[in-house]
Amino acid sequence: MFYISKKLTVRKALKAFVAVFVILILGACSYAGYLYYKADHAIQQISAVEKPVESPDAGDVGVPPLEPAPDLKPMILLLAGIDSREGGEGMMNTDVLMLVSYNPDTRSASFLSIPRDLKIKTKSSSSRKANYYYAHYYIKDKSQAMANTKQLFSEMFDLPIDYMVVVNFDALRQTVDALNGLQIDVEMDMKYRDTADGTNIDLHKGLQKLDGQQVLDYVRYRKSNQGTQESSDFARNQRQQKVIKQILEKMSALSGVSQWGAILDIIGDNVVSDIPESLLRQGIFNFSSLKPDQIQSLHMDSTWKSPFVYVKQSDLYDALATLREEAGLDKDSHPQFESIGTLN
Repeated sequence: MFYISKKLTVRKALKAFVAVFVILILGACSYAGYLYYKADHAIQQISAVEKPVESPDAGDVGVPPLEPAPDLKPMILLLAGIDSREGGEGMMNTDVLMLVSYNPDTRSASFLSIPRDLKIKTKSSSSRKANYYYAHYYIKDKSQAMANTKQLFSEMFDLPIDYMVVVNFDALRQTVDALNGLQIDVEMDMKYRDTADGTNIDLHKGLQKLDGQQVLDYVRYRKSNQGTQESSDFARNQRQQKVIKQILEKMSALSGVSQWGAILDIIGDNVVSDIPESLLRQGIFNFSSLKPDQIQSLHMDSTWKSPFVYVKQSDLYDALATLREEAGLDKDSHPQFESIGTLN
C-alpha cells in the first residue's frame, strides 16, 4: 500500500509539473504574440514609405522574433524633435536636430547635435535657422518633407543621410513616465514660465528622480524669465544626449509585457520615419542585440550672434569626420562652410 501511495504521489507531482510547464509555455506564446501585434501596429504607424501589411490577430501566438539581417549596414540618421502642442513654438519647427551615426558591427553610435539656431543659407533662399527647413518643406509638401530635408543637410554637410526620424516631444514625456522616471543630476536651478503655451519649468539643482514632464522641461530649458541662470545651446545639447542614453539603457532592461506594450504604443503614436518596415522590425524585435553599447557625444563650440548661432569650423569638420568613419565612409569631406554659420 505504501508503494502504491508513493507511486500515485509521484504521478500527481508529475502531472502538476506538466500542467505548470504547459501554462508557462502558453503564457510565453501569448506574450510573444501580444508584443508582435503591438510592434507590428507601431511599425505600420511609423513607416512613411511602405504600405502597411495586414496585422496578425492579437490572439495569434508563436511568432518568433526576427534575427538581425546579415546585411544590416552602418547608417546615418537625421533625428528631429518637434513640438506640436497647441500654442507650441513654431508648431512644426524642429526644436531638436541630431545627426546620428550607427554601426551594428561595433554596436557603437555617435550623436552630433545641430544647434536649432545655426545659420544655414541655401542657393535659393536667404539665411535661415537650421530648425526652419523641415517645417518649410512640410508646409510645401508633407509627403516630400523628409526627403527634401535629408537632401538639404546631406549636401550642406557632405554627409550621406540614409534615413530621417521625426519625434513628437510628447513621446519623450510619455516614454519617461512609462519607464518610471529618470535619475538626473540637474546642473543648476531652471525656471521659465510662458502662459501662452503652458510652459512652467521649475527644476532645482541636484540629483533627483524626474517624471516625464520634468525631463521634457530639463532638455528644453534655454532661457529664464524667473531669475535663474540661462543655458547655452551646447549645455542643452549635452542634456538631450544624456537623457537619450539613459532612456536606451532603461529600455534595454525592460522585461514586463505591459511596459513594452506601453512603449510600443507611444512610439507608434508619436514617431514618423522613412526607415523601411523591414529595418524597423529588425530594430524593434532585436532591440537588446542591436542597442549600441558605446555612445559618443560629439562636441562643437558655438557662439551666439543674434539672430544666429555659429559653430567652430574645425569642430564641425572633426565631428563630421567621426560620423563618416563610424558609418564606414572616407573621413575626408567637403562641407559647404560658406553656407553654414561657422567661425575659424
